[in-house]
Amino acid sequence: MIRTAIIEDDPEIVAKIESAIIATSDVCLNAVARNAAEGSLLVERGHFDVLLCDLGLPDGSGIDLIRKAATLHPDSDIIVITMFADQRKVLDSIRAGARGYLLKDHGLDECVESIREIRRGGSPISPIIARQLLKRLQPAGGGAGSPSETLSKREMELLGLLARGFSYSECAGLMAISQATIGTYVKRLYRKLEVSSRSEAVFEASSRGIFDGH
Repeated sequence: MIRTAIIEDDPEIVAKIESAIIATSDVCLNAVARNAAEGSLLVERGHFDVLLCDLGLPDGSGIDLIRKAATLHPDSDIIVITMFADQRKVLDSIRAGARGYLLKDHGLDECVESIREIRRGGSPISPIIARQLLKRLQPAGGGAGSPSETLSKREMELLGLLARGFSYSECAGLMAISQATIGTYVKRLYRKLEVSSRSEAVFEASSRGIFDGH
């Protein structure tokens, strides 16, 4: 069973997610927090594989809770559920430790599949967020901040697929190569960009302005 916890102040959103989880046989809901104070206690207790966390809580920032959860439970996965779609919120959430980003009016109908996907190693992202990420990955037009090692064409192709939220197995199919080769490319990306996760790779490449958009 995939143990799930929710930090969300909107009872309708909680009910919608809870209903979707109850209908499954492989996902369970272990805990719900309605605000940042309860959320902090929830994070401290742990006992979850996936944390669904809102950003706009009435008494604090969800980003602080994401950072705390990522620090205390590095083997767990965190999915943002929010109304916020601006790039700063996306960047701040990813940098804090989130590996998925769903908008409440777009991604919650498939939240259970997003929970499964993130445990398989994917990065579920609402389409509008994926478009923002790809836009941000356009060349910056300057040489400053370029990486010490240049990414190959195939590595940059993989980076683009990761930015769109594809899992490693999906990337292998789209690039017509084996999953073992994908793993090799991922290791090279991480080494060249000096990061340790796919989300960090995407945003590090973004900040350096090295993605060619193809």
